[in-house]
Amino acid sequence: MVYYSTGERRPLLVRVVPNPLRKLTSGGLGVRHWQAALLFLGMMINYFQRVNISAGIVPMTQSTAGAPYYSWGTSEKSLILSSFFWGYVVSQVPAGLLAKRFGPKLVLGLATAVGGILCFFHPIAAKSGWQSICVLRVLTGLVQGTVYPCVHTLLAKWVPRTERGLLTTGVYSGAQFGTAVILVTSGFIFESIMGWPGLFYLSGGVSLAWALLFFWQAANEPATAIRISRGEVEYIESLTGSTSAGQSMPVPWMSIFRSPAFYGLLAAHCGFTWGFYTLLTEMPTYMSKVLQLDVKSNAFLSSLPYFVMGLLCFVVSPISDLLINRGTISITTARKLFNSIGQWGPMACLIGLGYMTAEEKTWAILLLTLAVGINAGCACGYLINHIDLSPNFAGPMMGVTNGIAGVTSVIAPLVVGAIVSDEEDPSQWRMVFFITGGIYLVCNTIFVIFGKATIQTWNEPPSTSSTMTLRNHQENDSKSIVPTSDKDNRF
Repeated sequence: MVYYSTGERRPLLVRVVPNPLRKLTSGGLGVRHWQAALLFLGMMINYFQRVNISAGIVPMTQSTAGAPYYSWGTSEKSLILSSFFWGYVVSQVPAGLLAKRFGPKLVLGLATAVGGILCFFHPIAAKSGWQSICVLRVLTGLVQGTVYPCVHTLLAKWVPRTERGLLTTGVYSGAQFGTAVILVTSGFIFESIMGWPGLFYLSGGVSLAWALLFFWQAANEPATAIRISRGEVEYIESLTGSTSAGQSMPVPWMSIFRSPAFYGLLAAHCGFTWGFYTLLTEMPTYMSKVLQLDVKSNAFLSSLPYFVMGLLCFVVSPISDLLINRGTISITTARKLFNSIGQWGPMACLIGLGYMTAEEKTWAILLLTLAVGINAGCACGYLINHIDLSPNFAGPMMGVTNGIAGVTSVIAPLVVGAIVSDEEDPSQWRMVFFITGGIYLVCNTIFVIFGKATIQTWNEPPSTSSTMTLRNHQENDSKSIVPTSDKDNRF
């Protein structure tokens, strides 16, 4: 039974599948976990494609790197670093629609393969000038724009809400581990016989290998997966909030754009993206010029924050799920709490970082590591909020918010290029860090005020919305995500 605030008591309408759901608990390993592992690897490899230029730009412009180098100035380097996002922004919304129309498996697999092929052409393009590199980065951004909408669409279909924090965070932690791996290995690659071109060749090779594996093993939804039990299919479908009718429903754009919760989510996404990509694209330069680290030390220490962030993702996600599943806090409160940790914590670190010099490099590296690492809280905040609000339209929503947030990814390196005329001047970098901290403050405050984590009415077809237990239950934002009465309706 469901009890409403008016005291009214109504039957809990739900399609009960008694045996399979009791036999297959959330603690058992299943095909959904293999799908999550595939997506984790996919996130890692796609971040190889987008981060390799951030690591490679330093040896590409230094004569001591032992490979061809180019005399590109600060403004040219800023354009190269931002050009990825010119294409990335454009493809976000179309990517979400393509994933809905043709299935996320096909779109994501093809995009990763094409991105891998483009990696092979980077060393050749560099010989033609920085403009050619910009063109390749725009094309890479176009195909990379499909990643988050496709992954979000797959997660909405595959991840039960009882495991949403852990599996979703686990998948997206691949971005941090991918960033860390490419940065830490880049130093060794640069000093090898391959030089910096080897970084792009290796990125392309593993991308093609993963695409083949993904086409072989992945599935758009549990019902079409190979070697999956009927019990697991019913378990997943009963706990996702995603419906088969949603696949053919038109995206309710007007309802989405009238939702205050959507704008709270959008603000949080923009704040995270500005901060994350400001540090991602500029940290190697900051460490090289201000902290005066050599190429190998720079590569290792630039990767350290992302290893920390990836590991912290596996700390915060089970804590978030535990607090929600035990009814300690509501889902909405959990999203706001962890997102605040993930953005206000780095804000404080960046303020301190602004006053560091080369003589205090140990403290500077510690603050940089924390500024990036604590971002892990956002993985249990805004990042899974699209699925909270609308499992059926999580992909298109991710396309919109990631596309708009991607604009900040274009602007951020250009702002850094405009502020930092002398890359060795700590006071100029201080302004960059203060601006980033201020954006964290404002954007997360908006999320705290307007954010929600309840399934919205426009997620379901009108004919079925009145009988969808998940929506009826979660619209009350109860602290527990499972029914608290009527034993036959427990999962």
